[in-house]
Amino acid sequence: MTTCNRRRFLQSATVLGVAGQLLRSGPAQSAVSKWEPEKGASLRLLRWKRFVQGDEDQFMANTRRFTELTGVEVRVDSENFEEVRPKAAVAANVGAGPDIIIATNEDHFQYPSQLLDLTDLAEYLGQKYGGWYDASRDFGMVQGKWFALPTGAAGGAMVYRKSMMAAAGFDTFPQDFPGFLKLCQALKARSKPPGLALGHATGDANGWTHWVMWGFGGRLADENNRVAINSKETIAALEYAKELYQTFAPGTVSWLDPSNNKAFLAGEISLTLNGISIYYAAKTATDAKMSAIAADIQHAFYPIGPIGKRATGGLMFPAFIFKYSKYPNAAKEYLRFMMEREQYEPWQAACIGYVAQPLRAYESNPIWTADPQHVFFRDVVKTMRHAGYAGKLGQASAAATADFVVVDMFAEACTGQQTPREAAQRAETRARRHYRV
Repeated sequence: MTTCNRRRFLQSATVLGVAGQLLRSGPAQSAVSKWEPEKGASLRLLRWKRFVQGDEDQFMANTRRFTELTGVEVRVDSENFEEVRPKAAVAANVGAGPDIIIATNEDHFQYPSQLLDLTDLAEYLGQKYGGWYDASRDFGMVQGKWFALPTGAAGGAMVYRKSMMAAAGFDTFPQDFPGFLKLCQALKARSKPPGLALGHATGDANGWTHWVMWGFGGRLADENNRVAINSKETIAALEYAKELYQTFAPGTVSWLDPSNNKAFLAGEISLTLNGISIYYAAKTATDAKMSAIAADIQHAFYPIGPIGKRATGGLMFPAFIFKYSKYPNAAKEYLRFMMEREQYEPWQAACIGYVAQPLRAYESNPIWTADPQHVFFRDVVKTMRHAGYAGKLGQASAAATADFVVVDMFAEACTGQQTPREAAQRAETRARRHYRV
């Protein structure tokens, strides 16, 4: 882009920003709605590797558009969920690396002092787009300030083969834990077993183990942030999960996040817990076999446990900027640009809702009504709990999540390495190291 064109764009953007401020009513708006990139700025971004191709395609298209408009080059690197965490930690410790990282869950709570204050940017977006969900605030704020910007979350739903469930004698998907166990047992009896990840799968394994634990009333920490995982409720959850595990396909104890996707599409399992990525892969494939699978795929909300209400989490994707960045304004402007409606809604549409919005205004994105299978993922951030529930998000919960305390507890109980009581006791010991009590 020429200097003249860039100057014209920035002048127009300023005028539009001022006009927008004058036309708005209601609560006072942030004084800043654009951040002027530093002269000669360039950015490096590290993010999680895509699970649906449309995510990456549209994300990169939006990034190229940003460069065209501002002249700021952005290098985007992608890594698996499990690789982003240690690379982000190294960058925080050495004070060098990517300017921006889009990570998972509460990883950033382990080094908040190394991150740039994003309060002005978060307030601008919140005021413009109907406000942030409570979970967004939980993941983005520390002591009243925003130090991360939630870009959305991947949610889970039950994904299953309609024909296989019908062959097992079920016309509708069970709504409670006993019914779900009976369905899984029936599927196993017909050699079409379910499969839920029990390896260090950041999204899938955390998703289902926390759901079962919460469904029985178990939790990692209590409201006073004291370790509470070793409880009768948690032990009951482990006993139920052990029964459930008997129905699983072989090998789930080592499954990572891509594993159940591959097993489902290969016809090795009939049911799992996943984001919309399995459906996306089948729906967008060009061969007849995948098209037939896509037509047979259905989703369902999580069954409800003994507590009598649905309790689920999600895989949050927080974006943060390190203080060491030479171009903080350019980094803020990039995140602002990517979160604006003109970029954000096409990104959601391209990945058919794999990423659920952190801002209320995007509930109205047409992607949620474009296909009946999409709606199961719309309210992920609106309803989600964080992994440290019912305690506080912070360094302790972040460390416990990164250490897979809950997932390992379930794996030990399910496989018989420990009794449910022993597994809960060991998890308590591990959690206390992180909570320092």
